[in-house]
Amino acid sequence: MATSVLIEVLVDSVASARAARSGGADRLEVCQNLFEGGTTPSAGLLKAMRHAVDTPMNVMIRPRGGDFCYSDDEFDVMQHDVQLAKDLGANGIVLGLLRPDGSVDEERTARLIALSRPLPVTFHRAIDMTRDLGEALESLVRLGVDRVLTSGGEATVWEGVDAIAALMERAAGRIVVMPGGGIREHNVQKVLARTGAREIHVSGSRTVESRMEHRNTRVFMGKELRAPEFLVSEVDPGRVARYRSLVCGA
Repeated sequence: MATSVLIEVLVDSVASARAARSGGADRLEVCQNLFEGGTTPSAGLLKAMRHAVDTPMNVMIRPRGGDFCYSDDEFDVMQHDVQLAKDLGANGIVLGLLRPDGSVDEERTARLIALSRPLPVTFHRAIDMTRDLGEALESLVRLGVDRVLTSGGEATVWEGVDAIAALMERAAGRIVVMPGGGIREHNVQKVLARTGAREIHVSGSRTVESRMEHRNTRVFMGKELRAPEFLVSEVDPGRVARYRSLVCGA
């Protein structure tokens, strides 16, 4: 059944890309290191994912976790990664750069947009860390950004739903405002009703057991703040399908 609401699913593996496609995702946002909020995916992942699914892929360009104020070296890496993503079949580029004062880094963003073309560009939730959402939105409009992903400057979409609605009104069709961050089956219809959004960003994930039979639980490969060593997060096609069912006709 056709729907006027586009569903973008966050994926960090080929298995999740297949699951998202199976569940009815319209578009994928591809990244790695979800524990840090998502960073640039490897060339190997992009190549394998492009071979595995034909769903449109928007590729995250983020050289590290943490803030969005990048050094010259990090910006150089981002420029190379944009070109590599294009070469490996990306359908869109996802990025976000800020100045130390909390405003959008317009100069560097413009340079990355130019490198990304003719692909569409999404400015990710870096906007939620800006000093003023309205000011940031106007910067993105001036730059010609196609879409902005936001939780309304709050930890979750539902907490920021009024701010998202205000951004939608302010955008007035000049840029797509896409809610994301904490959308769940129980609130997706309310988010759409309150904001009028026509695109949403979801993870639709689940945790599954590692295939490891031998498990040395004395050793951990990450830092002290850590995720379970023998649980893996991947997209649940059933959850994606439920989102699809919930937004049909919305």
